[in-house]
Amino acid sequence: MKFIHTADIHWGMNPDRDKPWSRDRAQAIKDTFAEAVRQAKARDVDFLFIAGDLFHRQPLLRDLKELNYLFSTIPGVQVVVISGNHDRIRPNSALKSFQWRPNVTWIMEEKLTTVVYEEKNVDVTGFSYHTAEIREERLSGIRPPDAPRIHILLAHGGDDTHLPINKNKLSQSGFSYAALGHIHKPEIGADNRYAYPGSLEPLDKTETGRHGIILGEADPSTGQVTRLEFLPLSQARYIPLIVHVTTATTNGELSARIMDEINKRGSEHIYRFRIRGKRDPDITFDLSPLAQRMQIIELIDESEPQYDFSRLFAQHPGDMIGFYIRALQKDEMSQIEKKALYYGIDALLSTMDERT
Repeated sequence: MKFIHTADIHWGMNPDRDKPWSRDRAQAIKDTFAEAVRQAKARDVDFLFIAGDLFHRQPLLRDLKELNYLFSTIPGVQVVVISGNHDRIRPNSALKSFQWRPNVTWIMEEKLTTVVYEEKNVDVTGFSYHTAEIREERLSGIRPPDAPRIHILLAHGGDDTHLPINKNKLSQSGFSYAALGHIHKPEIGADNRYAYPGSLEPLDKTETGRHGIILGEADPSTGQVTRLEFLPLSQARYIPLIVHVTTATTNGELSARIMDEINKRGSEHIYRFRIRGKRDPDITFDLSPLAQRMQIIELIDESEPQYDFSRLFAQHPGDMIGFYIRALQKDEMSQIEKKALYYGIDALLSTMDERT
């Protein structure tokens, strides 16, 4: 039995809402999910498991119709879905009355429910969220049906407020495989007993690394998962980089180096840059034109001006500059204390230059 496992698609979300590329990211979520559906057909899988948060919020009827069309393109694949905390079942949810294609099963019950696929010799157990949080360990002591089948568990959670999960107990529960969602970082458990595929597309700057789907295969005779593989599918990645500068680095050189880093990895990705090192006190880095042209979500200048405080103090032993250095400088300084010293000296020197 072959399957694809995905979760946390968040259809309808606009990542990086305040950035010019936000609309492209929203479309990428839809396009990459469509690619996951195409992969199900191309790889001739038996099941597509979606472990919650297919939608970012309560879906509109047009969203359901769009997804239903996609699922109609894989009529030979059984699609099994649960709701997570974002797309939880509400009293007025359009999910409650929607008619899905025959190959789609949305397990909508709040209590654990098992669906049996006799022709595939597979059963799938799961439940949907009906509340924003689930703090109790509902999976504690769970066991699969007593039948010689491949047993799949669909669950959405893994933190203190969203279905706490004891992974060791889950691995020993007797299920062939636990298809999990909610944690946006991919993870494959020991002995292939469980996995998180992570979010299909990265959704914010903290979701670094590759994102995609889980491909799996289970042996019908033993009920054991024999292969799990993570397949990257996302169109973009959030890439954090550190660029080091020296007192010889100019604004133009720094901009060129950042562009080189982007060109090496691809302009389709989204970048977080931190500037570190010692810079010339007369240099102020202005990278705003670059940030407006490229997909740079964060650009933090942590560089420090290379002041010779001993020389400055010797030149200004009795004025405000000398007093300021004596009051603030010490052997061990926090970043905040360093910034206070650098900014203060910079302001005092600027004031002196203006008076001169």
